[in-house]
Amino acid sequence: MSSKKKVEEVAPKEVMDDEAIDSSDEVKQEGDGFSEAEQAGDDERLSPLEAAQEQARENHDKMLRMAAEFENSKKRLIREREAAVKYAEEYILKELLPTIDNLQRAMEQGQKTNEASALLEGVEMTFKGMIATLERFGLKPIVGKGELFDPNFHEALAMEASSEVPENVILQEYEKGYMFKDRLLRATKVVVSKGDKTD
Repeated sequence: MSSKKKVEEVAPKEVMDDEAIDSSDEVKQEGDGFSEAEQAGDDERLSPLEAAQEQARENHDKMLRMAAEFENSKKRLIREREAAVKYAEEYILKELLPTIDNLQRAMEQGQKTNEASALLEGVEMTFKGMIATLERFGLKPIVGKGELFDPNFHEALAMEASSEVPENVILQEYEKGYMFKDRLLRATKVVVSKGDKTD
């Protein structure tokens, strides 16, 4: 009898232990479910961060592409400017080629004839054509003879007494001066009258 009671007493204890184990598993499972919910919350909190990081990467890529395009454009502009400077004289030289042709024809004609007047006429026409071409590019001859001396445009090589030409008026030009647009290219070299004074 006593042994039976012992078995009965032991059996409920074992059942209780099993129930206790089962309930602890339930608690554990409930606990796991809570941690998964927390993990899901973390994922939701991270997704805006990841989106911001992706946007930052895209913006960085765009910036790099724009910087590369800007650098390429700058290099192209530099090349075009260098080419423009290098060949800036090409157009004016092309315009002067007919003048060179006319001078060559005038020299050939002068070798065939002894008439200086025909040769002179040809040279004068060529000279006028050249001046007209240069004027289209902004070259302007400076008027000298008969004008009042201006040190901004004239260079006095000498002064001569003259009873006919007033003082400080240009008597003679030794070398023609020119303006290029609004800038002095070369001053006219002149002889200036000092009036009827004699030293």
